[in-house]
This record gives sequence, C-alpha cells and structure tokens, in this order.
Amino acid sequence: MAEKEKCEVDRDTQRQREKLASVSMKPVPRGLMGNLLKVLACAELEHGPIVFLDFEHAQPTEAETAVWNQVSAVLEEAHGILAELQSYNGAGQEIREAIQNPGDLALQEKAWNAVCPLVAKLKRFYEFSLRLENALRSLLEALTSPPYAPMQHLEREQALAKQFAEILHFTLSFDELKMTNPLEAENEVNNEMANRMSLFYAEATPMLKTLSNATTKFVSENKTLPIEDTTDCLSTMACVCRVMLETPEYRCRFTNTDTMLFCMRVMVGVIILYDHVHPVGAFAKTSKIDMKGCIKVLKEQPSNSVEGLLNALRCV
Repeated sequence: MAEKEKCEVDRDTQRQREKLASVSMKPVPRGLMGNLLKVLACAELEHGPIVFLDFEHAQPTEAETAVWNQVSAVLEEAHGILAELQSYNGAGQEIREAIQNPGDLALQEKAWNAVCPLVAKLKRFYEFSLRLENALRSLLEALTSPPYAPMQHLEREQALAKQFAEILHFTLSFDELKMTNPLEAENEVNNEMANRMSLFYAEATPMLKTLSNATTKFVSENKTLPIEDTTDCLSTMACVCRVMLETPEYRCRFTNTDTMLFCMRVMVGVIILYDHVHPVGAFAKTSKIDMKGCIKVLKEQPSNSVEGLLNALRCV
C-alpha cells in the first residue's frame, strides 16, 4: 500500500475519534475516571488512540509554562551527559601501573591526574540524576492532578508529556551506555558522597532505578492521590506509544527517523515505572498494559536496535 494511502484516515472513524475527543476534554469527576478509561480502552482497541503524542514538535501552553521551564533547564544538560558518558574511557591502566609500582612517584602522579577528572564526571552524572528525579516529580504532579483523567492530561499537556518522554529516553540511553561502559566511583570525594555514588553506580541501570524510586516515593507521599491516578497515567502513555508504533497512520506523522526508537524507549520506560508502582506489576493478567502487544511491537524491529530494551523488560 502506498505511503499516502496509509496516512489517509477513514472519515467515519475520524468522526468517531473527534466525538470521543470532544467528550474526553471535559473534566471528569474522580468517581467516573475508571469508567471513562474503560470506554477509552474500548475505543482504542477498535479505532486506535484518540490522541497522537507529538514527541517532535509539541510546544508548551501558558498553563504548562512554569513546569516546562523548570524541567527544560534540567533536560538541557542531558545531551552533554550522554556525550561525556560515551567518551568515558576509565583509568584502569594508569591505576594498575601505579599499584604495581608503588615506589614510582611519576606513575602515582599519572594515575592521580587520570582519576581526578573521571571522579568529577561521575559526580556530575550522579548529581544530574538527583535533578532528574526532581523534574520527574514535577511532571508527575502535573500529569496526575485532578480533575482530569490520564488521556485528558496527555491531550491538554502535550509539551509536558513530551518532556516526560524525553526523561525516559535519556534514562534508558544512559543505562544502555553504562552497561556497555562500566563506571566505578573512586573514593576521591567525601565519604557520604562516595557512599551514595557507589550505591548509584552499583545498579545495573542506575538512572532507571532513580526514576523508579522517585515514582514510588511520589505515590507514597501523596496519600490523597489514589495510586490509580499514577498507574493509569503510565499505562495510558504505554498504550498510546504502542498504538502509535504499530499503526502506519500514526507512524507516517513522524518526520524524524529517530522518533521510532524514541517512542519505543518511552514505552519501555513507562512499563518499568508502572511495574515498580503497581501492586501486582505490569505482567499480571489484571495489568492495564497490553504487554504482549508491546513486546510484539519491539520484536518487529531490527534486533540490534531493541535488544537493550527487551533486556530491560526481562530484568523487571
């Protein structure tokens, strides 16, 4: 089928989506949220999602600006962090030579000079994870606040949803690089910081662990916010990502070839967060995430581009 034909939407289907969208934009009383999500789920199965998340071009509305600016200041550092991690070579050789030749002051100084910049990098990565944790909390507060349901938040606050996605994309990218380029926190910082850094880098996926803990903490500290508000936000985002990936009509809207991988990383990221927060996890029969469908979408992609994502799900 020609790409142009794939992008055409059946008029009746489009009218149904518009009707559902117009209804979903009205604030929903908390007691009706579960019923609305069931309706949205049925509509999604039959027609696809009623919202397209514009991961490429979404811009903040006036209502989103305050949170968007706060998170944007953190995300501006993300590309630099990944670039530094990619170029991280370690100082194993210099350290071994210094240990083997304890009396050689030149080798001791060489090792010291090699280690110090690396410690500074590792400290920067760790401190960035703390800022990322705070940014995630701000986004969760915005995307789960009453009176709107998860799908309504995604429709109304596309720029914040995009930032949430960018945090997950960075997180999985960082952890994939870390797994292929092991990092070790040297004890050249104060003891308390060294201990926290050591625990951070001891994790196979340290950034994802940070976000998972932050999400769990967000749920436990917000006693007045039902846990379903957070888990439904995550499952809805996973659902929308899956349908966007498996539907040519939505895929053809991507203008950047990297958006497919971006969308897959986001889908896997929200699944993992959901699994950490939900009492029975993402793989249970009662889960609101179609895990078979999500895994099927991943396996349809070239194995070299999704191997890390599938491994991340296996570790859940």
